[in-house]
Amino acid sequence: MSEIGMKREVRGTFDEVLARVPEALKAEGFGVLTRIDVQATLKEKLGVDFRRYQILGACNPRFAHEAISAIQAVGVLLPCNVVVYEQDDGRVVVVAVDPMQTLAHTEPALAGVAGLVREKLGRAIDAVAAG
Repeated sequence: MSEIGMKREVRGTFDEVLARVPEALKAEGFGVLTRIDVQATLKEKLGVDFRRYQILGACNPRFAHEAISAIQAVGVLLPCNVVVYEQDDGRVVVVAVDPMQTLAHTEPALAGVAGLVREKLGRAIDAVAAG
């Protein structure tokens, strides 16, 4: 099985890491549009216990505009999801979508913008990992 997205194991508690992600994204021109608390949602909807797990929908308006202007339907692949979760051993993981696996793979004409977004998301999760 191939790796999904760009993944980093990060030092710190779940709450500490989760708090650092929006700031790291902001430094790269992204804002967080959505936040899904998967643990709370699964508890509410299914009555099941699940690890601490949040999905943040990040958007860089300049690149989103460029992509949607080129191919209108590409919005189905936006925003760029960044996941923060706690493993069974308590270690925290941050995973960002890799636009080269999604955007560029689906629409090769968007490989340029996908590569730029990949670089920025990679730097953001590296910054979170650096603490």
